[in-house]
Amino acid sequence: MRAMILDAAGSRLREVDMPRPVPGADDVLLKVSACGVCRTDLHVIDGELPQPKHLLIPGHEIVGVVVDKGAQVERFAIGQRLGVPWLGRTCGHCRYCASGRENLCGEALFTGYTLDGGYAEYTVADQRYCLPLPDRYTDAEIAPLLCAGLIGYRALIAAGDAERLGIYGFGAAAHIIAQVARAQGRKIFAFTKPGDVAGQAFAAELDAAWAGDSTAAPPEEMDAAIIFAPVGALVPQALRHTARGGTVVCAGIHMSDIPQFPYAMLWGERVVRSVANLTRRDGEEFLDLAPRLGIRTEVETFPLESANEAVDRLRQGRIRGAAVLVMD
Repeated sequence: MRAMILDAAGSRLREVDMPRPVPGADDVLLKVSACGVCRTDLHVIDGELPQPKHLLIPGHEIVGVVVDKGAQVERFAIGQRLGVPWLGRTCGHCRYCASGRENLCGEALFTGYTLDGGYAEYTVADQRYCLPLPDRYTDAEIAPLLCAGLIGYRALIAAGDAERLGIYGFGAAAHIIAQVARAQGRKIFAFTKPGDVAGQAFAAELDAAWAGDSTAAPPEEMDAAIIFAPVGALVPQALRHTARGGTVVCAGIHMSDIPQFPYAMLWGERVVRSVANLTRRDGEEFLDLAPRLGIRTEVETFPLESANEAVDRLRQGRIRGAAVLVMD
């Protein structure tokens, strides 16, 4: 099979021919049809997440069809379309797994980071962590839902019942979860990097009540804010415009350091919290909800061999919606 390999942090991805992986007893072998290019992939490639698998195949928004399976696989049939998300495996017995918080498992393994991912023509995945996919979406359309959508969904839940919701960083996750929030009757304030007129216009197309620079003040106080941009300085900026009792959710797996800010900005029972990874329950709930709400994704597709171009354009902020690799 063809695959794009990361030799070391900071290096360019390298196209190689290699043997197809062989499924273990609990694994399915998927012929990959599409794989989203996520901002987390940038953090892995750029070395901002430590200790990735050596000679890693990145990618954790995988859509594929089962072409082989292990002896113990009973959930899925040959020919079935599945999604493979970031959470690839957990221990299943720690206090986090036992209490429905498997996203916090200390022994978890992650697709496209500590396990090989979907920047390849084939991949193996543990059947217990794969997700059946609704028929409504094409392979490229549904790929971003498997991380951008799932993390956005978990972040939206963490934001509570906020009526006025700020979203900082209007990329793949934001363009999905803004649609969910609007369908729930919330008012959206979209914040982009300064000067990103195209991003602000995109937010307006998705019915944001206001769109402006991340340094600007929204037209009214926010009940909550979700920060998708990996910029720590946005935390006090969001707090400054969040009402008493409101929540600022840091939704990225990596963020630059949060600068010092006065306690008065946090006082008033404001909350700053993070969202870490996702659970299988998140995946099941969101993949049921998205088609019922008519959520759509806007994607730019690239062939597998152009993965470096997709990564570069995402890093430069030149992707409208989500980038997705598609296989021949």
